[in-house]
Amino acid sequence: MPSLLLVEDDPSIRMAIELALTRQGHRVTTAATGEEGLELWQTQRPELVVLDVMLPGLDGFEVCRRIRRTDQVPIILLTARSDDIDVVVGLESGADDYVVKPVQPRVLDARIRAVLRRHGGSSPDQADVAVFGDLSVDRSAMIVSRAGVPISLTPTELKLLVELSRRPGQALSRQQLLRLVWDHDYLGDSRLVDACVQRLRAKVELVPGDPQLIRTVRGIGYRLDPPR
Repeated sequence: MPSLLLVEDDPSIRMAIELALTRQGHRVTTAATGEEGLELWQTQRPELVVLDVMLPGLDGFEVCRRIRRTDQVPIILLTARSDDIDVVVGLESGADDYVVKPVQPRVLDARIRAVLRRHGGSSPDQADVAVFGDLSVDRSAMIVSRAGVPISLTPTELKLLVELSRRPGQALSRQQLLRLVWDHDYLGDSRLVDACVQRLRAKVELVPGDPQLIRTVRGIGYRLDPPR
């Protein structure tokens, strides 16, 4: 039974989501403010955080940033509009996915389970390691390292790199990556891919502004190239 932290200031929405997720088999702890959410995250160490963007005091963006300083726990944002700049800012702050209000419990549950599957990784019997210069992607242990030093990635960043590493030199469209990594392919969600690639480059590229590994394929998507 996954343990979740729900941070939502509206009591009626908070109660409805908590009840729906509990019925779906999750253990839910709730907070009404960003400050309370951070305290519970530190003491409870949930497996996933569901975080409203518009919170009194510390907003959801700042809560997300503070968690990401030390923790790669999956984070799903709750936002009021799918076309809002809030989505992009939230994803750049380190969120793994987002759900638009009014929240459909089945949609939220599906997104939660998809993120937790990424977090769980895989454990095949045989080693499965891809090497790109001094960057190593161990797909069996789900560990990424450079020159032997582990690199801390969120579950989504790790899944994205793993999927790219399975197809070196092959251009993958944003829609393909949405299906492979996020388990959904709504056209408007291509921003998930772009934001995650940006964060991933900042961690695995030697010069993020001049990427030599994760290349942009104009008009299509991205590919992972071995160093020249």
